Amino acid sequence: MPGIIQLLPDHVANQIAAGEVVQRPASVVKELMENAVDAKASDIKLIIKDAGKTLVQVIDNGVGMNQDDAMLCFERHATSKIRQAEDLFSLHTKGFRGEALASIAAIAHVELRTKQDQQELGIYISVEGSRFIAQEAAVLPKGTSFSVKNLFYNIPARRNFLKSDTVEFKHVVEEFQRIAMAHPAIHFTLIHNGSELYNLPSTNLRQRIVGLFLGKTNEKLVPVQEETDLVQIQGFVSKPAFAKKTRGEQFFFVNDRFIKSGYLHHAVLAAYEGLLPDGAQPSYFLYLQVPPSSIDINIHPTKTEIKFDDEQALYAILRSTIKHSLGQFNVAPVLDFERDANLDTPYHFKDKLAATPTIQLDGNFNPFEFHSPRTSRPSPAKPDTSNWESLYVGLQQDTQALYTSEGHRFENEEISARLFEEPNEETSSSRPYQLQRKYIVSPIKSGIVIIDQHRAHQRILYEQLLTNMTVKQAQSQPLLFPLRLAFSVHELHLLHELLPSLQAIGFVFGEGKQDELVLDALPPQLNPSEVEAVLESILHDLSHGIPASSFSTNDSIAKSIAKSMAVKTGSYLTEQEQEHLVNSLFACKDAAVSPFQKPTFTTISLDEIDKKFAL
Repeated sequence: MPGIIQLLPDHVANQIAAGEVVQRPASVVKELMENAVDAKASDIKLIIKDAGKTLVQVIDNGVGMNQDDAMLCFERHATSKIRQAEDLFSLHTKGFRGEALASIAAIAHVELRTKQDQQELGIYISVEGSRFIAQEAAVLPKGTSFSVKNLFYNIPARRNFLKSDTVEFKHVVEEFQRIAMAHPAIHFTLIHNGSELYNLPSTNLRQRIVGLFLGKTNEKLVPVQEETDLVQIQGFVSKPAFAKKTRGEQFFFVNDRFIKSGYLHHAVLAAYEGLLPDGAQPSYFLYLQVPPSSIDINIHPTKTEIKFDDEQALYAILRSTIKHSLGQFNVAPVLDFERDANLDTPYHFKDKLAATPTIQLDGNFNPFEFHSPRTSRPSPAKPDTSNWESLYVGLQQDTQALYTSEGHRFENEEISARLFEEPNEETSSSRPYQLQRKYIVSPIKSGIVIIDQHRAHQRILYEQLLTNMTVKQAQSQPLLFPLRLAFSVHELHLLHELLPSLQAIGFVFGEGKQDELVLDALPPQLNPSEVEAVLESILHDLSHGIPASSFSTNDSIAKSIAKSMAVKTGSYLTEQEQEHLVNSLFACKDAAVSPFQKPTFTTISLDEIDKKFAL
């Protein structure tokens, strides 16, 4: 009987390995750009087409490879970074496993062009699905160029799982930003579908961050720096006034490698304790340098998670460092007395002596004399009070006459109105009331209905927004002064794709600079102070999954805006607002659930209430 366990062919094993290493085009970008950094390149160019589905090309001016290395780099577990297992705990490079290029070549068409500086000719290699198609000498500049075309061409199921171009390109931009921030001394360029989005020359760390995120980034950065035996920390955190509702622009780098760490993130939030409103998230760009032997980066296929030897000490150092920086730059409150700058001595009075004031005394002044010695004015004459009784002659008769003529009429007049009108039984029994500023309780014939005010308002706004998008007759409220909002290059790129949908619900856009969005009018329901938070919420929700069809895009935008603009739990509503919300809810097409399929109300019948009081 033959055995049932067999060795997998190499191309199948490579495709399985690709499932761990290459999840989307951004994974290819990460691996190729890290290889370019390891090749000591000073200029790296990333060229993308169709969010990387059609082409991902990375061109660098690094050391290049000879013919043998160019052939061997596509083999599994072939690497120049380590020689033995102990090297895993002393890594100074990005890649080290030797699986990336083999995995990429198994699921795409790959073209490699590379040349070393001392060589006259370079080498061109073409690989399709782990099969070598061509190999020949070529005249090339120094460095390496990797072109990855038609990703997942031989695995249609994996390709179908890719998101829309906008979502995939968002992930590509994130990988580009992480590597560009980790290496500010390298010149990076990003070109997407023929348009140059980023051109970042070699600079310092602060300017690199500003060049990536534009807007008011430079204004909001607070420098952080600390050096201990355990860790060296440098970087920037944002001022509390610039905190956002969504988690974005939060970066940890350990030994120039981007990582994700919920534990260190909690340390940052602890440093902001008492400075941020509930739910707000600060931005931070923190660079940690630790001994390579104190970390283990080989615990995750994408190498974005790291295990530290002493996490608790690192937590305490990071929290205290950020807290110190916020206090040092007068961002956090400190124990100090406030002084008025207007009381400071002017500079030109610094050496001037103060003049002694002169005092004049009047020795002849007597406060007990009626006439002041300083005035010659005669005293006023005293009024004559000898005939004061004559002032009241006839007053009693006039008062009695007034009482008998007018007062008697008022006493006999029948009162026809009450101070408080008797309540109408039908009106009072149907009035809603607010419970704990969260629910609206309204009586009905069969009992009572309890409405969740936040979810109910979401449903109302959602259907209104969808109707406006469909009919395209949304109203707009013009602004007295245009509203200018700063966004990053990628965020503006995403917002421009959503312009038709946003205009359909009442947004009117004007012309602005490269890094800003100008709004001339807003939907009537939207307060100008809430616009930035609403747009950030839209970007956060839609960047994780923008549908391909326009209807689905409109639906996602309507849900996101309804969630942001709906009345929040804890908000007080007047009686008229409660009645309007109840009436508007039951006028909706699907009043029973919110846009996110959660119940908006529940009913309690009289029988259920009676059972509560049954003996």
